[in-house]
Amino acid sequence: MWLRPLLFISPICGGEVVTGVLNVLIKLANLYRRNMDKLTLFCLLTLIGLTMSTLPDVIPIGALFETNDDTLEQAFRHAINRINDNKQILSHTRLQPHIERVKRHDSFQATRKVCELLSKGMAAIFGPQSSESSSAIQSTCSVLEVPHIQYRWDYRSPRNNQTVNLYPHPDTIGIAYRDFVLEKNWKTLAILYEDSDALIRLQTLLRDPAMRQKNVIVRQFSPEQEYRKLLKEMGRNGVKNMIIDVATENLVTVIEHAQQMDMMSEYYNYIFINMDMHTINVEPFQNAGPNITGFRLIDEDASIYKELLQEWKQHPLWYNENIEADPQYYKNITTEIVLMYDAVTLFATALNSLDRSYQLRVKPVSCDTEKTWPQGMALANAIKRININGLTGNIEFDKNGYRKDFKLTILDVTHEGLKQTGSWTKASGFIYSENFTRTFDIIHSLRNKTLSVTSKPNPPYIIKIKDKVTKKVRYEGFCVDLLDEIAKYLGFNYVIREVADKSYGKRDHLGEWNGMIRELMDAKADLAIGDITITYEREEVVDFTMPFMNLGIGILFKKPTKKIPKLFSFLSPLSVEVWLYMVTAFLGVSLFLFILARFSPYEWVNPHPCDQNPENLENQFNLLNTLWFTVGCLMQQGCDITPRSLSTRLAAGMWWFFTLIMVSSYTANLAAFLTVERLGAPIENVEDLAKQNHIQYGCVQSGSTQSFFMHSNYSTYKRMWSVMESARPSVFTEDNDKGVERVLKGNYAFLMESTSIEYRVERNCELTKIGANLDSKGYGVAFPTGSPYRTVISSAILKLQEKGGLRVLKDKWWRTKGGGKCAKEETSTSVSASELGLANVGGVFIVLTFGMALACIMVIGEFYWKSRKMPKDHREPLCVELCRELKLAMMCKTSKPAPKDDDEQHVDNDLRFMPLNRYSMSPSKDTFS
Repeated sequence: MWLRPLLFISPICGGEVVTGVLNVLIKLANLYRRNMDKLTLFCLLTLIGLTMSTLPDVIPIGALFETNDDTLEQAFRHAINRINDNKQILSHTRLQPHIERVKRHDSFQATRKVCELLSKGMAAIFGPQSSESSSAIQSTCSVLEVPHIQYRWDYRSPRNNQTVNLYPHPDTIGIAYRDFVLEKNWKTLAILYEDSDALIRLQTLLRDPAMRQKNVIVRQFSPEQEYRKLLKEMGRNGVKNMIIDVATENLVTVIEHAQQMDMMSEYYNYIFINMDMHTINVEPFQNAGPNITGFRLIDEDASIYKELLQEWKQHPLWYNENIEADPQYYKNITTEIVLMYDAVTLFATALNSLDRSYQLRVKPVSCDTEKTWPQGMALANAIKRININGLTGNIEFDKNGYRKDFKLTILDVTHEGLKQTGSWTKASGFIYSENFTRTFDIIHSLRNKTLSVTSKPNPPYIIKIKDKVTKKVRYEGFCVDLLDEIAKYLGFNYVIREVADKSYGKRDHLGEWNGMIRELMDAKADLAIGDITITYEREEVVDFTMPFMNLGIGILFKKPTKKIPKLFSFLSPLSVEVWLYMVTAFLGVSLFLFILARFSPYEWVNPHPCDQNPENLENQFNLLNTLWFTVGCLMQQGCDITPRSLSTRLAAGMWWFFTLIMVSSYTANLAAFLTVERLGAPIENVEDLAKQNHIQYGCVQSGSTQSFFMHSNYSTYKRMWSVMESARPSVFTEDNDKGVERVLKGNYAFLMESTSIEYRVERNCELTKIGANLDSKGYGVAFPTGSPYRTVISSAILKLQEKGGLRVLKDKWWRTKGGGKCAKEETSTSVSASELGLANVGGVFIVLTFGMALACIMVIGEFYWKSRKMPKDHREPLCVELCRELKLAMMCKTSKPAPKDDDEQHVDNDLRFMPLNRYSMSPSKDTFS
């Protein structure tokens, strides 16, 4: 019989159920063996294969729970019941729990109890939670090769082949803490802890090279659990970013103590690295506006988690009596409990994944003989290979039994309670939720809240007004109106308080700040507003909004007095150089024209046209006539003397062109000088101010203008800073008002913001702005570092700017309220005239010179041409003729003997009858008729 051999292997392959099935099949085969065909045989064998199971009907598992672990034990039993009721995981097998209770931290008792469990035969051991007991159980299971499943924080490495831990390794979680600190870009932070194991949990953060560039304070709470003392010390040192590691039961106490020390506000940031922050009630703190952040390993979006919530609500052990008020608050749903559920599910799934041909037999093992369980290694490897989605997200292990690829949820305390704001994974880092914005929570916290504002009175930004009757002080001005608009938009109130030392804020040689910046750093004010310049130094210690006003450094100076007109102010249109050149041109052209007329034969004419044979020829261009001719042309009055030859006419034409240009230029510039009121300004720009030494200059003490000159690398500004710093008495003033007073006294220039200069000039016509701005910067609202209000107030300023509200406010306080007094006067003096130099009219002199040279060439040509027409017997060499004429010119005679010859051709008929124009010359002397 071919079925009978199966009876011998059934105890090995199938157990009691398989043996019974085989006995039935043997009887059926004996009854119908003659009629059994091959198809029936195949169906029987298939039925045998489906009926065979490699898992026992009951699989015992052991668990050790320590004192006060009742909730964890109940969760363990509940998890096993869920697995036994779920036929999709273990369809024919049930898990049977064997639970032992031990004292906490008692490793000897734990070892004895686990040996008792293993002697009964256990497929796996769960727990316990304390490090001492867990280490002992881990060693025992490793020796006997029994799977050991943990769900507690443990830093030991490497692991043995029998142990897996569902709690992520501290080094991996430490990467999340490091990424969070780097994401926040904190420059100063404190790490406060009560258990020394916290340093192991945070060692990844502490060892990161980026932490060396930050100020990190590491302190331990006192054993008496008095948190106030250490928190007060942190507040006194100005530390506002804290990473706190305390037990779950102490989380509320720490927050309460921080609230009592007035350290539970928007300016403080607390990170609790405890994974059970979701189990505490944050309702008493959610309206205080604190920045409290925590992490959670539980995946609330998992479907199994939502199913368990419905089951837990029916059980008083996990269900909170105030669940209707806060449905997310479950006081006993800790990370350990959820990991317990995942551990049981993981073990059951590993059993189900074993190959059906592999027969699992749970055998007792003894701690005395140390004989191992042969199938324990295979089961442990099956557990490590499993990849499931549990209550804590994806569950997967590396080769050392450490969990990998897990996800942490970021929790923040908001006005609505504890909210999920993002998540973290090792691969992608921090990812913040798109449907959550911190801005909405900040706006809600601002509603009906009163902010403390520090400022310094300086019109028109902040104007201090004291009531004479009530003696009460109130403030108005551009910044007050701006603050009113922002407060109306965001719904908060504010109180303005004047800064104690009346300073904006400056860092001294020791690195300490004063003024409004100091008060913000000490958290004495929520914000500072006024004409506070945004600078790099200030940005390092406080936060600024976007600029609500753009400006630059300008020079305020007393308006120069009007210049008294000079007696000879009519000479101003032309420079002295041009006047000298004109006089030289006048004399030179007159002399040149005189000599030119001497050489030109066409300028010598018959004084008596009726006399056909005159004894002498006369020339009208004597020295006096030539001077009179050039003067008449220069004055554009004309003259009765006119040139006859081509050369003299060319020279005269060039002179007329020259006088036309010069007279026109002089007339035009004279009109400008007569219509424009010129002021005698000693300086025109910053370069003029830096070069001179008789006018002092300075700025406000401890202000951004002083810092600008102090740290500037530009040579001019460095030289100016050196002069200002060494000046005695000091050229620095307490405020802008003092600086304006010194300017009005005279001989002092005040360096201040251009908008403030514009405000003063609009109201005082004795003041003026000199030159262009020295730089470009802006005013902003200052906040303590990390203030949550900066973003929302900056957005409000941007919205106000887009609507044109900032321009309306500036026009109101600069021009409408007392401004605009000097607008017309400023316009009349805005244009100035300057004298004409040689560069402006030099081209005319060149044209004149070129014309004179051309006339000189032409007169030589004329002289040569006339000499060639003379008879050969009367002709002399050209050089002799030139010398004779030159001698005649030097003698300044206006007549010369006419040539004697019978030939009438020696006298030019055209010249003979040319009129002499109102005068005649006698041979002996020059007379005018």
